[in-house]
Amino acid sequence: MDTWSPGTTFTGIYGGVTTGATPTAAARIPGGDQTLAGSAREPYTVHHDLTGGTAVEHKAVDDFSGGTASTRSTATVGTPAQDAAGDWVVVHYQRPTGGYDDWRLHTWGDVDPAYAIEWPAGQPFAGEDSYGRFAWLKLKPGAKSVGFLVVDADGNKDVAADRAIDATRTGEVWIREGDPTLYPTRRAATGQPDPVVDEGTAIIHWRRADNDYDGWGLHLWDGAADPTDWARPLMPARIDSYGAVFRVPLSAGATGLSYIPHSGDVKDHPEDQRLDLAVAGREVWLLAGIKGRLLPARSSGPARDPDITRRKAHWIDRSTVAWQTGPPDGRTYALVAAPAGGVTVVDGELSGTYTSLPLRARRNGLTEAQRAAFPHLWAHRAFALDRADLARVPAALRGQLVVTERDAEGTLLNASGVQIPGVLDDVYSAATGATLGPTFADRVPTLAVWAPTARAVSVQLFDSPSTPPRMVAMRRDDRTGVWSVRGARDWLGRYYRYQVEAWQPAAQKIVTAAVTDPYSVALAPDSTHSQIVDLDDASLAPAGWATLRKPPPVPPSKAQISELSVRDFSIADASVPPERRGTYLAFTDPDTAGMRHLRALGDAGVNHLHLLPSFDFATIPERRADQRQPGCELARLPPDSAEQQRCVAAVADSDGYNWGYDPLHYTVPEGGYAVDPVGAKRTTEFRQMVAGINGAGLRVVLDVVYNHTSASGTDARSVLDQIVPGYYHRLLADGAVATSTCCANTAPEHAMMGKLVVDSLVTWARHYKVDGFRFDLMGHHPKANILAARAALDALTPARDGVDGRRILLYGEGWNFGEVADDARFVQATQANMAGTGIGTFNDRLRDAVRGGGPFDPNPRAQGFASGLYTDPNGDPVNGTATEQKARLLHQQDLLKVGLTGNLRGYRFTDSSGRSVTGAQVDYNGSPAGYTAAPGEAVTYVDAHDNEILYDALAYKLPQGTSAADRARMQVLALATTTFGQGSGFVAAGSERLRSKSLDRNSYNSGDWFNQIRWDCAEGNGFGVGLPPEQDNRDKWSYARPLLADEKLVPDCATIELTNARYAELLRIRSSSPVFGLATADQVQRRVAFPLSGVRETPGVLTMTLDGRGLDGRWASVTVVFNATPESAEQQVDGLRGADVAPHPVLATSVDPVLRAASFDRASGTFTVPARSVAVFVER
Repeated sequence: MDTWSPGTTFTGIYGGVTTGATPTAAARIPGGDQTLAGSAREPYTVHHDLTGGTAVEHKAVDDFSGGTASTRSTATVGTPAQDAAGDWVVVHYQRPTGGYDDWRLHTWGDVDPAYAIEWPAGQPFAGEDSYGRFAWLKLKPGAKSVGFLVVDADGNKDVAADRAIDATRTGEVWIREGDPTLYPTRRAATGQPDPVVDEGTAIIHWRRADNDYDGWGLHLWDGAADPTDWARPLMPARIDSYGAVFRVPLSAGATGLSYIPHSGDVKDHPEDQRLDLAVAGREVWLLAGIKGRLLPARSSGPARDPDITRRKAHWIDRSTVAWQTGPPDGRTYALVAAPAGGVTVVDGELSGTYTSLPLRARRNGLTEAQRAAFPHLWAHRAFALDRADLARVPAALRGQLVVTERDAEGTLLNASGVQIPGVLDDVYSAATGATLGPTFADRVPTLAVWAPTARAVSVQLFDSPSTPPRMVAMRRDDRTGVWSVRGARDWLGRYYRYQVEAWQPAAQKIVTAAVTDPYSVALAPDSTHSQIVDLDDASLAPAGWATLRKPPPVPPSKAQISELSVRDFSIADASVPPERRGTYLAFTDPDTAGMRHLRALGDAGVNHLHLLPSFDFATIPERRADQRQPGCELARLPPDSAEQQRCVAAVADSDGYNWGYDPLHYTVPEGGYAVDPVGAKRTTEFRQMVAGINGAGLRVVLDVVYNHTSASGTDARSVLDQIVPGYYHRLLADGAVATSTCCANTAPEHAMMGKLVVDSLVTWARHYKVDGFRFDLMGHHPKANILAARAALDALTPARDGVDGRRILLYGEGWNFGEVADDARFVQATQANMAGTGIGTFNDRLRDAVRGGGPFDPNPRAQGFASGLYTDPNGDPVNGTATEQKARLLHQQDLLKVGLTGNLRGYRFTDSSGRSVTGAQVDYNGSPAGYTAAPGEAVTYVDAHDNEILYDALAYKLPQGTSAADRARMQVLALATTTFGQGSGFVAAGSERLRSKSLDRNSYNSGDWFNQIRWDCAEGNGFGVGLPPEQDNRDKWSYARPLLADEKLVPDCATIELTNARYAELLRIRSSSPVFGLATADQVQRRVAFPLSGVRETPGVLTMTLDGRGLDGRWASVTVVFNATPESAEQQVDGLRGADVAPHPVLATSVDPVLRAASFDRASGTFTVPARSVAVFVER
């Protein structure tokens, strides 16, 4: 180095320099100039920043009285010894005679004060392992030595001599009864090999200080053979002297295990945790609330980890690699590139053919800009490539990559594979402007795919999916990394796949993959091949497509949404021809039972139909003939039998049913929902469906799932990861693909994944005239990505694109969890972060207050506002005492007030304790209840496809003896909170008809039997068709059996039709006044009030007034009274005394005669509302 900077300290001992003199010192390295280091007094130290192995010459000149003298010395930069002290010391103790409970570990020295105990007390040998018992203690920072004795309560010593542990060399020792020797390993102590570890199981020992493990379990995902649902954690296999012992079966090839110890919604630690199997092994001991592990302890000496199959290093831009290493003093670093792969580690050294590019450690780490772009890497060390090597970066990216750390002698200390998304985004930034997939000019197609790491890409061109392909070479654009080929007109309609040769980290070799186009617009059945199709081809458009009239758009604050699965809608509709049941074409006949119902909903006030995933997904055979059916007569089985679910499960992976949250191709309609799944015919059918739904008065919302794919690596269902391996998916610290969403998480924070999201949405909007999008797990997207989508859609115009993109509705799940939680990697599109964007998020606060409990409760009988908490108790101890129930109910009513006002963070009101609070000051499980900036940013719901549908939730929670009519009234009451609240209202289709899934809380793969909408009310509502599938419901079977066996819980036709008509009344009331769709927070604050809120508030009754003056041409005010109690309720509103108030005209002629009894006493200003009802009154 020619430039010196503060760094490694060298002390030069300059012979011949006069004692007490002030010499001038300089230094140089071979090929460099002497660099002045200044003057110094003894001991004459100068500072340089040098790489290990560098030769250094020091020179000192001593100017003393009468002359000068000089001296030289040379040195080579070495690797400093590392202090290996960890946080803990563990002493393993073996007593063949037993009696461990009588003995303690008494310690002194560099011990954390919390563990320093006076003689003769000490730490118990509470840990239990195959050796015997162990005790542990925490060290002081910088600990060097710890002394110890093993003593009993009377001070008797097991061994007379004091013993000491060098904490800088080891954190773990083994001792034996009566033996003074300190053994460094278990094997040294026993003379026997360590016990054989089961490669297929991880064992996690977890200790809580209070020894209370009731309700605590492990949530498992990546690496687990059987990932858990949050509501059903893995419970301890046993409890021993240390604590809970969990045995976790591992998935094949697992490199780590992601887990969270939790009890309900209470986590042991705020961060997700991960067990690195290569570093920690398959058995670990953990302490509750403390990050990291107690055992295995850190090994003595500097840690070495030359595992290049894991990718712990991050190449974040063309000149910078981030890697979490120890101090770099005296070490050398390199980026190893192997174009043909083949690099391995043999006997601790790299083997294979490769080129090394030197890396230089940057003393100050990542720049602030880099830390802002990669916040999860902020503590990583930064290593820079030489400027002269930057031209070699593109070539290096097209092969195997490894980073290495060596000591001054060249010994390999550490090595790692490399994560490359950051550098790809930097080097190929121009690719974000490229047009990908099939495009056409004068009916001639061009195919383009972004594959910057590929060594070669060709097109496999097929006349049909069953014929041999013709290979066509593609040309690479070195600026963008895009490969393209211009075809011929006769390519139109042909099938194709890309043949991509690239380094595949999942296989640790160069792989040649035949893979479909991630930008596919048409597919062969079962998605085996892409098809070359022009979506602008007039032959693909149904009649009237170009002039399709859309239902009028509404702002988010006025949206009322019904959520529906394409298959559920018609699979059991006898009025639909059999071949069209469960397909897009079932929406094209306005005279079927289902379409008549949709038209009625549209007429009443629903304006959007939300379709569960209907893009191409991976888990159903697309040809009807290939879809298996259960082999049982399901309708003949008892209502509480386990046989139905067994029969359904037997064909679950090969029938025609799945919700579809396992994407394969994002921008092609699902073939399993098409009458004809061959090629672009499904495009036409999808467009016919959109036209049919629009004709029923409803706009179409598409459920999109860009946050994960069905597979990654070399799996047959992996698309993106075979085009650019290691790029499109979010990787964990060790390079494993994150799976916190359920499956292989994508990474929309990477430029080209973000581009794919936006391009796909624009295609659905332009070519399929979709009117809205619901983002699955939107919190796993960057906020910037969702805003980019909003901007791209806003740019669509009717004149140019055939749609007005500004009118497209956007909302999503803003949940905050997983490896991205709390903005760990980027600013997420979470509930709180999306405030002010105009994009909606689901409001779980009101949902839980209305239903009671939470979606992951082990006991489903926790009650809420609309399920009888305090006012109609079901007797289950989970609800607590009457006093506790009352307090919880009043807090739920505060959550309801926030929810009914659009979940605004700034809305101010008087809470049930009499305090003046804002929405953000109301607590929801430790978080602010209110989080939106405008009412249209809240999506208010009480049920959806996830978790128990509303009828089933109330079946669990209401007293079992509740009559069918009263159950229907509580259902309507709950639905009214979504209809009469500010913001978007959202209802699972069929809840207006008391739809049930026989208590199935997760029916994603439960077949038609549990999911179908039964339009013929004589067939019931779906309740009592068997115990729900075992996989996600067995822990609730004991609650479910007596309910399913109770025939009184199956509503008759009169009850179903009454509920349906009452929901339509709610919608008509909402549509009758603009006070139910206020656009701004200021309007809500001025117009919406809860006049009886406060210390005298009635538990189970909520009164809301809406001021219509200057807004509503008919009524000065509207009053809504929710009475969730089993008794008639009176609510006196002094401000309306003497006012001309009457029941809403819709209510005055309600189909429910009980509702017609609702009244208002003008003299006293008192409303009277029947039990279990919601009543609406208007002031003239």
